[in-house]
Amino acid sequence: MNNTSVTKSDCPDVKVPIPLFFTIGLVSLAENLLVVVAVIRNRNLHSPMYCFICSLAAFNTIASLTKTWENLMLVFADVGQLEKKGFSETKLDDVMDSLLLMSFIGSIFSFLAIAVDRYITIFHALQYHNIMTMRRTRAILGVIWTTCGASAAIMVRFFASKFIMTCFVVFFVVSLAIICFLYVYMFMLARVHARKIAALPTSGGKKCRCQRWRSSSMRGALTLTILFGTFVVCWAPFFLHLIIIMVCPMNPYCECYRSLFQLHMVLLMSHALIDPAIYAFRSAELRQTFRKMLLCSIWKQCS
Repeated sequence: MNNTSVTKSDCPDVKVPIPLFFTIGLVSLAENLLVVVAVIRNRNLHSPMYCFICSLAAFNTIASLTKTWENLMLVFADVGQLEKKGFSETKLDDVMDSLLLMSFIGSIFSFLAIAVDRYITIFHALQYHNIMTMRRTRAILGVIWTTCGASAAIMVRFFASKFIMTCFVVFFVVSLAIICFLYVYMFMLARVHARKIAALPTSGGKKCRCQRWRSSSMRGALTLTILFGTFVVCWAPFFLHLIIIMVCPMNPYCECYRSLFQLHMVLLMSHALIDPAIYAFRSAELRQTFRKMLLCSIWKQCS
């Protein structure tokens, strides 16, 4: 997705050094691959929630790989090894844009699936294992990946259309609204349930177990809320960029914001870099798995 200037303004394009893009891309790629491998290797992480987190990490991996490869192509183009507007280069650019859009749509759907999973975990605990079976989880993931791939291909094919661009922006805003509503509703209900638990007789051990379970579940919900907030912060400037293209393409003041396009791309790529750090910081099980994997790779003592 290239930044195409429509009109001149007093604001020159802000350039970000190519090595910075490479560094962010390679580090985020390594981090997200580590998350995927950790979830696959640790049987304790074979649960619906971690499957959705693994899916989110896989989408982040695609985003990191795509942007790194795109920047590599730009380097080759700058030294005359590729044509920026050649037929094969344009087709390859469309493929990379499709993968990037797929990773974005997949992240949205992954957050929505995780939010629903947390809601069921907290408020339908007794029926959770009957509702969220691994078979249903695999089916949900299959639908997510198929839908994201098809939607991304269609969007890139017709992205020049204002209708498609508008649908893309509306999808982003509506998805954010739905997920935000679900999280707010979840925390409000959790507060009501906490008060009910606090009103229970203090003698029984059931109250302590309920409190520990609620605390653990809400900690997981809080982690995912932090992840979602990071996603919004990193992707919102890019969508504001798209809105400005549609609303005021000829306005020099809007062009000043559009001159920051490469910074928006840095933010976008940073999302894939920050997510694994949040996983590691908030999840003791993942931290332990990472530690074992790293120690095994260092000492070559994996069993």
